[in-house]
Amino acid sequence: MPLPEISVATARDRLAGANPPRLIDVREAGEFAFAHIAGAELLPLSQWPAIAAEKLTDPAQPLLLLCHHGMRSGQATAFLMQSGFADVTNIAGGIAAWSEEIDPSVPRY
Repeated sequence: MPLPEISVATARDRLAGANPPRLIDVREAGEFAFAHIAGAELLPLSQWPAIAAEKLTDPAQPLLLLCHHGMRSGQATAFLMQSGFADVTNIAGGIAAWSEEIDPSVPRY
C-alpha cells in the first residue's frame, strides 16, 4: 500500500484549517533546535517505538509527519499505519521543502 503523502502547500492549508492535525517532527533534537515549524512536536525517530507509544495514544487523531526531506517521516508514517493509525500523512520534501516553498525564514541545512 502506498504511503499517504501531501505537499508542503497542502500541509500548510491543513494546519491552518479549523481542525488542524497534530504536526509531528521525527528529526533529532539538534535538527529541531536549528529549524522547525511553529507548533510541531518533536518525536525523534531514533526513540521510536517507545516515544510514539507514549505520546501518540489516539489512533483516530489526524497526524502530519515530517523530517528533513521526507524519508524518516515516511518510515514513521508506515510504522503508524501498521500500528492501526487511520489518518496519518507524510509531508513530501520535509522541512527543506517547507523552507523553500512556504516559509523562507525557516533555516535550511
